[in-house]
Amino acid sequence: MTEKSLAHALLIKLEDHITSHSYGESPRELYEPITYIMSLGGKRIRPLLSLLGYGLYGKNPAEILSQAAAVEVFHNFTLMHDDIMDQAPLRRGKATVHEKWNANIAILSGDVMLVRAYDLLLGTDPKLLPEVIRLFNKTAAEVCEGQQFDMNFEAYETVHEEEYLNMIRLKTAVLLGFALQLGAILAGAEKGDADKLYEFGVDIGIGFQLKDDLLDVFADQAKFGKQVGGDIISNKKTFLLIKALELAKGKDAEELNYWLALKEFGKAEKVTAVRALYEKLGIKSLTEAKMNSYFDAGFAQLESIHFSNPEYYQALYAITQDLIHREK
Repeated sequence: MTEKSLAHALLIKLEDHITSHSYGESPRELYEPITYIMSLGGKRIRPLLSLLGYGLYGKNPAEILSQAAAVEVFHNFTLMHDDIMDQAPLRRGKATVHEKWNANIAILSGDVMLVRAYDLLLGTDPKLLPEVIRLFNKTAAEVCEGQQFDMNFEAYETVHEEEYLNMIRLKTAVLLGFALQLGAILAGAEKGDADKLYEFGVDIGIGFQLKDDLLDVFADQAKFGKQVGGDIISNKKTFLLIKALELAKGKDAEELNYWLALKEFGKAEKVTAVRALYEKLGIKSLTEAKMNSYFDAGFAQLESIHFSNPEYYQALYAITQDLIHREK
């Protein structure tokens, strides 16, 4: 079995487990939104990482489908609440829960999702359960910290590079690290290897977010699948904008601040103008260099682990490379 077919087989089992699981029935208004958001799909990267992390050391990753699903349920809980905070109308091309129902239902359904994530972890070996819950709680709190920092940044006049990198580490990357660490712990891996897998996931997660920042500005529109330049239009404080504000001088600074201050503008015109400034300032290459430094650090961690099953190592490596080189 090739590494991609191995991952595909795991994804099929995972999808069936996630979509067939009963999250509750009554009242219908509480539980239908959970079934709805969990059926919207997505890449299922986080639970797949748990299964692959287990497969590095254990014989049958299907034994931890529930624990892997817990990671995905928690992830979708954060998305449901984030969408309320962002007043987002769409999630994966479909109406968000608060749009399809209302904000109060989305809040309450999200609360139940967090409870169900704990339920899905309860099948863990009692000897391992306290450590798993401790690490899950740490990760969950950090994701919330990252979201709060992200909201705080909207009101900040200046966000520094290290502040932004810490925010994306918390909001995005630590859950990827936990997903891998969880699988390894459940399979009985040595602590040193589980910790290295965690660091691999965190480093790769930061790199992935920097890749997203880059694609939002420089992606091929035909491949990207959504509007290129959305971050520019909304003045989102991404790594690219932070570096541009740091490096722009004289007329370049004046032009950048002009576009940031403008309340009414043509979207395409603003995107074109700010992208041209980014190109002039070398922002694309700076972002790529920072992104690749995290990818390199992550793979250094991965390459130093001990493992029992090389086919799962190859699958993990291949999937990560696919995500690194994606164009959308």
